[in-house]
Amino acid sequence: MSSRLQPVTDVDFDRIVERATVPVLIEFWKPGCGHCKSLMHELEQVQGELGAEVLVLTMNVDENFQIPAELEIFSLPALALYRDGSFERFIGGLGRKEEILRQLQLG
Repeated sequence: MSSRLQPVTDVDFDRIVERATVPVLIEFWKPGCGHCKSLMHELEQVQGELGAEVLVLTMNVDENFQIPAELEIFSLPALALYRDGSFERFIGGLGRKEEILRQLQLG
């Protein structure tokens, strides 16, 4: 699945998230997940609209196990919000840019 969003791995996760000076949204996905692909498209729009106000990352759970296990992610896609380097919450109502922006309270 090609995406304009930055992928993140278990190895570089802490470094990238802790250094971020803006909220970080991470989509946990896996190949073959249609809802994951739809959400990724919406997140590309969020990133395009908000630019430097938010960092949107993607993590392939087929290739990364540590972070999804720590967050107890059992269904995909999952969208996690981090602020100041710490997990804040999962964002529900997945699927639409407008809802994601509303929950971020940035747009």
